[in-house]
Amino acid sequence: MSGPELHPDIAPLGFLLGSWIGEGTGYYSTIEDFAYGEEIRVSHVGKPFLSYTQRTWSLDDGRPLHGESGFWRLTGGTHVELVIAHPTGVVEVAEGELSGTSIALATTATAKTQSAKDVEQLTRDIRVRHDELAYDLHMAAVGQPLQPHLRARLTRTGA
Repeated sequence: MSGPELHPDIAPLGFLLGSWIGEGTGYYSTIEDFAYGEEIRVSHVGKPFLSYTQRTWSLDDGRPLHGESGFWRLTGGTHVELVIAHPTGVVEVAEGELSGTSIALATTATAKTQSAKDVEQLTRDIRVRHDELAYDLHMAAVGQPLQPHLRARLTRTGA
């Protein structure tokens, strides 16, 4: 049984669809550097959005590190909107531009629960070339200025 057709309003982001797996490095002025494994899954249900889930684990011992889930939307042809819920109690709303198979996003709003750490700003630069997805994420959090935080390279493993 095949699924629904990709909604035409989201078709320009169709290059994100599939399962991606790879490795990355993390660093920030308040923590020790670390290496991580990552899996991203992007799917659709025929509506004008893509569903997104992500999980990471430590390459040292396999323990879970992070996960997030959300939705990608496309408006005005190249304007991208991304809404992500983080299990740390933070919700991120980001907007940016699509250029070919590259997307540059910056937060327009964040919200947090009472127990969450302050995250003031995130930027995401995502590049897809054939079956490789690479990204750089910068973050301003816990009173620190915007700075590099994550860099990863993943390979598409399936649709």
